[in-house]
Amino acid sequence: MNLQKVNFKNKDGQDLVGRLELPANRHPHNFAIFAHCFTCTKNLTAVRNISKALTANGFGVLRFDFTGLGESEGDFADTNFSGNVDDLVAAADYLEKNYKAPTLLVGHSLGGTAVIFAAGRINSIKALATIGAPSNPVHIKHLLKSGIPEIEETGKAVVNLSGRDFTIKKQFLDDLQHQPLAQILGKLRKPILILHSPQDATVEVKNAEEIYRAAHHPKSFVSLDGADHLLSNKRDSFYAGELISGWAKRYLTLDTEKQEEPKTKHQVVASLDHDDGFSTQMKVGNHFMTADEPIDVGGNDFGPSPYELVSAGLSACTAMTVQMYAKRKGWKIDNIEVHTSYNRSHAIDCKECDLDSAKIDTFKREIKLTADLDEKQKKRILQIADKCPVHKTLHNETQVITTLIA
Repeated sequence: MNLQKVNFKNKDGQDLVGRLELPANRHPHNFAIFAHCFTCTKNLTAVRNISKALTANGFGVLRFDFTGLGESEGDFADTNFSGNVDDLVAAADYLEKNYKAPTLLVGHSLGGTAVIFAAGRINSIKALATIGAPSNPVHIKHLLKSGIPEIEETGKAVVNLSGRDFTIKKQFLDDLQHQPLAQILGKLRKPILILHSPQDATVEVKNAEEIYRAAHHPKSFVSLDGADHLLSNKRDSFYAGELISGWAKRYLTLDTEKQEEPKTKHQVVASLDHDDGFSTQMKVGNHFMTADEPIDVGGNDFGPSPYELVSAGLSACTAMTVQMYAKRKGWKIDNIEVHTSYNRSHAIDCKECDLDSAKIDTFKREIKLTADLDEKQKKRILQIADKCPVHKTLHNETQVITTLIA
């Protein structure tokens, strides 16, 4: 993954700060904008995880701080819901001018409500997804209930939300009252995915039902069963990101045209940021995926390990080679399964097996055939398995030539 800090202006000329995450090859097939929850920031763990899941599937993702939050300029007390929508439009303008117009909007909590309003103002948007979104912005008032009397009387109040103090002005409450979400959804003719947890204690799941009823088809609902409102369990947030990616691709054009000629033409690109642990974003040929390490060695287990990837290459190559040979011979193999595992084992003919140096890299390969073959044919199949190109590469003397790219 390639992470870049970006700045752009809101409608009042104030700097908004964001992070643009690009896939391993830096050529996204689509760009998405992520809208964070009320009083949250772009760096909320769930926001980062969902963005990473989208990036791992080839999206470029812009996540930014709304006016007055995080690193962005402005006073939160002077903002309102309409300002959040304006910020999303500004973000879309930035992407269109500097990269490519966004086609996907993703919003969490009140950010989910905001993307519904913004989708009608950003012509390039082809799909949107909401996560734990309220069906009416006025829902936020219940979070402010301790300060509403003071706000109504004096025009503002300091309200503690999730351990942080925020000054809320009456203009914020007034703005919430004039947001006809049902009308907006009634006019919106864009695919929408609604994700919500039945156990959400902040925004009840009935909000998802109300959004679903008001929206036009194509519309989809997915239950994030067991998740809390902030998707604090990283598996919930990555799951949401994977769901959004798979769903959105049905409605988007997967543009693989390169924006600039790459400096190398390697078949595989792996990209790992400082804070990502072992979770490595990869572009393998024209396909995006994640490599990782098991949890017991410090990874997140979000993808296969490097040696599992090597073993996967051997298994796939073996299956392809055997089927190709069988078809040429007119032998019908209904199915071939190739099971491969890797470890370091003693050489079969080792003389000093107690020494660690006696261990060698060992791939154990087992083949299961569903076919009506005689013993002679089966024996030949085993011989052909050893002739697959990856098998030969592992046995041949190889070299790895490493250079730095400027």
